[in-house]
Amino acid sequence: MPEINGQFSGQDASQALARQIEQAYHNHTVLNITGGGSKAFYGQHTQGEQLDATRHHGIINYQPTELVITARAGTRLSDIEKVLRENRQMLGFEPPGFSPHATLGGTIACNFSGPRRAYRGAARDYVLGSRIITGKGEIQQFGGEVMKNVAGYDVSRLMCGAMGTLGLILDVSLKVIPLPEAERSLLLECSLEQALNYMHRWVQQSLPLSASAYLDGKLYIRLASNEGGIQQAQQIIGGDTIDENFWHLLKEQQLAFFNTEKPLWRLSLASNSPALKLNGETLYEWGGALRWLRSDESADKIRHTVETLGGHAIFFKNNTQQIDPFHELSPGVQALHRQLKNAFDPANILNPVRMYADI
Repeated sequence: MPEINGQFSGQDASQALARQIEQAYHNHTVLNITGGGSKAFYGQHTQGEQLDATRHHGIINYQPTELVITARAGTRLSDIEKVLRENRQMLGFEPPGFSPHATLGGTIACNFSGPRRAYRGAARDYVLGSRIITGKGEIQQFGGEVMKNVAGYDVSRLMCGAMGTLGLILDVSLKVIPLPEAERSLLLECSLEQALNYMHRWVQQSLPLSASAYLDGKLYIRLASNEGGIQQAQQIIGGDTIDENFWHLLKEQQLAFFNTEKPLWRLSLASNSPALKLNGETLYEWGGALRWLRSDESADKIRHTVETLGGHAIFFKNNTQQIDPFHELSPGVQALHRQLKNAFDPANILNPVRMYADI
């Protein structure tokens, strides 16, 4: 059973982490923030002294009627999801774990969202507040635990996707949502062009979609609503009913598609973008806006192709070629990144080079 209200860790653990960072700041010691290790493959590796965030764990506050949960960053994602399920609730962004050891802090730091993201929002959309330790060892709190409290909300969301480069996340307050009354998954065989047209049309018709994917000539759709709403939507969509476990396998990258030695790219594009003229195999998610590409094409060609369509490409996994994982920033955005890094981590000791070699 996960910890509630600080029975096993809390103030002592957060102060110990703050002291370690403060000492590193004065000594100019680089720190490599680690959690459950489930996302160690993502981004560059930081060579430095280990800062173990898992010792700061446990659920701090959870009132199901308030639809908000606050937990420490080292809390296992599976523990949080178990408590929520017992109360017929869930994390609306359906985060992947990639391991039983995945933690809340790592999930938020990477801003990872699952199949529901296109229809219910991203991880950062659910963050109400956070408490962090800056690169000087200072504990700071932003936002709150209620949905109407927006003070400092943008600062809390800065931590989403920063991968620990702006501060060590201590606690996070998240909105949660009720579990749907019913769900049903459908399979249709069609071309890619038909699949993209279907997904856009069904969104415009306000059908209760909660996930979509296209692979090898098959379109997968998940509906989430009450039974009547699902039946009505199924009459419009058609298709055959399939096992709900498909979405778990997709979310955790356990489908056969992901079992490859080829480099795996994560492409973000406008959902109506056409098929890319690149060698390799593609899995489409989020109505076409997220595309997983396994390909031996050069990084320059992949990124140029995606960039011409207004998107960006991340070298997600199997980075045996030591390619920069993240798409190059424009000069203006890069300047903003530097300003934020200088403000939160002036000595550049927290996960340096994890995202970009010069930040």
